Amino acid sequence: MKHLVCLADLTSEEIWHILHTARDLKAAWQAGGNEPIMAGKSLAMIFEKPSLRTRTSFEMAMVHLDGHALYLSPDEIGLGKRESVADVARVLSRYVDGIEARVFAHRTIEELAKYATVPVINGLSDWTHPCQALGDALTLWEHKGAIEGQRLAFIGDGNNVANSLLFLGGKLGLHVTIASPPGYEPSPAVIRLACEAARTSGAELAITNDPVAAVARADVVYTDVWTSMGQEAETAQREAVFSSYQVNATLMGHAPSGALFMHCLPAHRGDEVTDEVADAPYSIIFDQAENRLHAQKAVLAILMS
Repeated sequence: MKHLVCLADLTSEEIWHILHTARDLKAAWQAGGNEPIMAGKSLAMIFEKPSLRTRTSFEMAMVHLDGHALYLSPDEIGLGKRESVADVARVLSRYVDGIEARVFAHRTIEELAKYATVPVINGLSDWTHPCQALGDALTLWEHKGAIEGQRLAFIGDGNNVANSLLFLGGKLGLHVTIASPPGYEPSPAVIRLACEAARTSGAELAITNDPVAAVARADVVYTDVWTSMGQEAETAQREAVFSSYQVNATLMGHAPSGALFMHCLPAHRGDEVTDEVADAPYSIIFDQAENRLHAQKAVLAILMS
């Protein structure tokens, strides 16, 4: 494991190694201690998109591990505009011990990883969000005691988060159903990669246009925003298309008793989810947000220590 570009690139053993490391680092932090794994190490953080959780969790992850994080805004770099992605990767590799990047185009992450001589971590791209899925896996493991054999229903756009959950499910035996409006399902390339992994893990992966059918056997109901950054021009159209895909008390009523609710945040309350669901006792959205920190500490420790 040289980089974290996409979960489809990792083996199930590598993913479990991250999760076990995350659990151990979280336990150490809860006991009041930091692990000086990153002492003397620096992480460059490239952001083309603004973020609350990604920036804060990576910065605090480096603090917890006694390292240093350097935030680089879009205006400071201008990836592919002011300077080529390849040159940015090669220059930063001379200064820091790792690069995290939150970008629009997935090819930017791939190019950074191709030319960097230090580890590159995908903090989000338009195709995949591996750090979110790792935090979700840790959260699911904590609440359900297992990942393999659990059933997760994702309701909404077949976006980067949905893609990452399919990859996670395929690798770890998590049964994943994606319910999206027609024309908004995950791409055939994503489905193919996830299904290839599922042949080994035994995961059942399904795509449907029916949210009620998707949640009928779900241990976890998951949603995300209908309009991601960069799609603002489509907001009105998407609100009309996705209106029947809102996760509300009625939809949760079709899920089995004991089903949990997950959301990667930020939540557009009143759109993809209602307050009564987001704030319900079965909602674990803030556990997910916290576990981004611990999952990313594990990734940093494995890649950079």
